[in-house]
Amino acid sequence: MTQEQNDTLLQSVMEELNSKGLEGFAEAVRILLNEAMRLEREKALQAGYYERTESRKGHANGYKPKTVKTRLGKLTVDIPQVRGDVEFYPSALEKGIRSERALKLAIAEMYVKGVSTRKVTRVLEKMCGLTITASQVSRASKELDDELSKWRSRPLGEYAYLILDARNEKVRQGGSLLSSAVMTAVGVDGDGMRSVLGCGCSMSEAKTHWKEFLSSMRDRGLSGVRYVVSDDHTGLRAALEEVFSGVTVQRCQCHLQRNAFAYIPRVKWRAEVAADIRNIWNAPNREEAEVRLKKYVLKWREKAPKLADWMEENLPEGLAVFELPEKHRRRLRTTNMLEVVNREIKRRTRVARLFPNEESLIRLVSAILMEISEDWETGRVYLDMIPENEHSNTDSSQIYKKNVA
Repeated sequence: MTQEQNDTLLQSVMEELNSKGLEGFAEAVRILLNEAMRLEREKALQAGYYERTESRKGHANGYKPKTVKTRLGKLTVDIPQVRGDVEFYPSALEKGIRSERALKLAIAEMYVKGVSTRKVTRVLEKMCGLTITASQVSRASKELDDELSKWRSRPLGEYAYLILDARNEKVRQGGSLLSSAVMTAVGVDGDGMRSVLGCGCSMSEAKTHWKEFLSSMRDRGLSGVRYVVSDDHTGLRAALEEVFSGVTVQRCQCHLQRNAFAYIPRVKWRAEVAADIRNIWNAPNREEAEVRLKKYVLKWREKAPKLADWMEENLPEGLAVFELPEKHRRRLRTTNMLEVVNREIKRRTRVARLFPNEESLIRLVSAILMEISEDWETGRVYLDMIPENEHSNTDSSQIYKKNVA
C-alpha cells in the first residue's frame, strides 16, 4: 500500500514538471510538502490510515488549508489535523516561522527567569510546554540568534530612499521595567525594490543612539542616500546630518496632520483644519503648496493664533517630497509603510507583553522584520525607478536624477 502511494505521489510530481516545466515547480513542492506532513502525522499518531495498533495515540481528523509564504511564492498547503490525546503541528512549517520561534523563546525566557504571570504561564503551556529548562532556552536562542545576527550584519549597498521610524517596548533592566526604543530602517534601491536594512534597540531616541544606529548601517555599506522620511524623533535630524550629510529630510505628513489637532481650540474645527492641511499636501508642486500654506495661516490667525503659528513653523517640513518625481511622492511622503510594519511587530510583542532583556526583544523584532524583508525582496517592485520623460519638471526631480545618474 505504501509503495502504491509513493508511486502515485511521484507520478503527480513528474506530471507537474513535465507539463509545466519550471512553472510547475511550486506545485510540485506543494505536493511533496503535503505528503511529508501526512507521513509526519502518521508518525505522531503511530498508526497509518485505518490501521489498528496498540500504540496508537490519537486519530486523524482531516485537513485544514493554510497559505504560507515561500521563495516560490504563496503556497496553499493542507495541514493534517488530529484529535485525541496528541499534539501535532508539521515541523516543516514550524521551522520556517522564525518570528513564532522567537516569540516562544521570549515567553519561555520570562518563565525560566521567574517573571511570568498566570497569563504568561497559560500561553507558555500552549506554545512551549512547561517542561522547559534554562539550558534548553539557551541552546534554542543561540541557534536562532546566529541566523538573525548574520541578517542584521549583512552588507548593504546603494539606497536612494530611506524610511526611518521607532517605537517603544517594555523591557526589564536591572530589576526595573523600562521602555526600550526599537529603531527600524527601510530602504528603496535603484531597482525600486524595498528591504528592511536594519533594526536596533536603545534606551532612548537621543541623538547618540540614532547616530549609532545610522552609523552601523553606513559601516555595512549603506550609501547613496539622498532622501529620508521620518517622524520628528528626538535627535534624529542631528544624527542624520552627521552620518549622511546633506540628506533631504521629509517629515511624515500623517504625523504632522495629527499633531495639528493639539493646537485647535474647538473640536468642531478639526475636520476643517484637516481638510486645509490635506489641500496643502495635494498641491501640484511646492510653489503652489507654499501659496496654500500662507493662505491657511492667514485664515486661522484670528480664530486660532497658536494653530497658525504652529502651521507656519512646522508644515514646511512636510514639503520636501515635492523635490521627488510625482510618481514617487504618494509613497514617500509618509512613514505609513513602517506604520504597517510596526503594527505587525506589536501584534507579536503584545503576546509577550514585556521582555526579560533587550536581547529577547531584538530577537523577536529581527525575526519579524527578516520575514517581511524577504517577502518584499521576492515580491513586486515597490517604485517605478525608470526616469521620467524629457517633459518632466527638472526642479521636482533633482534628487531622483542624482541617484539614477
